[in-house]
Amino acid sequence: MPHTYQADRTDRCQSYQAGEFFKALPREAMAEFEALSKRQTYASREVLFEEKQNPSRIFVVLDGQVKLSMNSIDGRRLILRIAGPGELPGLTSVLSGREHEVTAEALHPCKIASMRRQDFLEFLLRYPAVYASVARDLSQDYTRACEQLRTVGLAPNAPVKLARLLLELCAAAHQTDHGVQFRLTLTHGEIGECIGASRETVTRTLSDFKNRHLLDFHGSTLMIRNQMELASYAEV
Repeated sequence: MPHTYQADRTDRCQSYQAGEFFKALPREAMAEFEALSKRQTYASREVLFEEKQNPSRIFVVLDGQVKLSMNSIDGRRLILRIAGPGELPGLTSVLSGREHEVTAEALHPCKIASMRRQDFLEFLLRYPAVYASVARDLSQDYTRACEQLRTVGLAPNAPVKLARLLLELCAAAHQTDHGVQFRLTLTHGEIGECIGASRETVTRTLSDFKNRHLLDFHGSTLMIRNQMELASYAEV
């Protein structure tokens, strides 16, 4: 089945290169990374790794989305971000060898590539040029963490927090004649965990946004009708 294998390999390479980490890799390094990693499908809500777990593998999201969250002692959860194709959730812990600080969970069925931590570290030694990609990826993680803190910790109320989250989610969405349209894969409870609010508050705020004609939703499809007005509402 040569054609099937080649098509599968092409899809995999495109998924790798969707992330910033892989864009600057030399061709031989990319080929070796692919050869050393194994590919598997994770079911919806299946966990890749857990908070406080020692890192044993590096993971790459090929297709789908992975939810990164942390939990408090009293059981509250904060979703830090959603990792997409080409991203390496848990990279910081793999490099440091320290316990994972977050839990990574498939938001819906995902295709994931993974490699043994030791193989990855040796891969970095063979290709020093990859360290530039590592530094860039870690820098992006830091920037995202600051943005999350700014939204959750400094935004004055839940509507502003929710508006900022929706603007972030629609950044790469499909533009139509009627607005920005995308599939909202998070439940109202999970949205609350992203912004530090209750599920009831999220449901009430979304209804208020709809009444103000900022957005509309049909099932899991969300339409941002006026992105500029929503940005003004989000105080950005």
